[in-house]
Amino acid sequence: MSKIVNQAAHTDNDKINALRDAFGHRAMWLYFLVSEMRKAGVEGWKDIAYRATFRCGCFQGEGFKELIDGEDLSAFETEFAEPNGNGRKIFEMEEVHKDSEHYYLDFHYCPLVEAWQKLGCTDEEIDVLCDIAMNGDRGIASVFDDFVFTLGRTIAQGHSCCEIRFDKNKE
Repeated sequence: MSKIVNQAAHTDNDKINALRDAFGHRAMWLYFLVSEMRKAGVEGWKDIAYRATFRCGCFQGEGFKELIDGEDLSAFETEFAEPNGNGRKIFEMEEVHKDSEHYYLDFHYCPLVEAWQKLGCTDEEIDVLCDIAMNGDRGIASVFDDFVFTLGRTIAQGHSCCEIRFDKNKE
């Protein structure tokens, strides 16, 4: 039996529900691409998936970098988690901590996990797919020399939220 509990608390906004469906569709793309690589016997399918999502994140991060001051994490949030935007509603984000050196979010719902559950993925498959998808966020953070990304516990691992952490690089 699945240990993953992933239920949206707020479902009364048609726009947000449509955007969640779009994220779910993205999750299905990832699942089917990985599944077809595995069925075809592609060696290193997991490494390929990690590299591809990381590369996508780098591309997105470069766009962010043009818009914000990369040294200040409080500015980074304007692009990553749009304080008044849809992203916060889609993932039911909670801002845990924010200052110039730390930016911490907890995501309380994940439309990607929901899509993988609907496809009948096992908890183990969902955990791997989630980590591959999160490599996009690692890619975003990698283009900023001044801070690092850490993924804590996740919904895909059976926890109540995904712990997204950005910290100023102390090096």
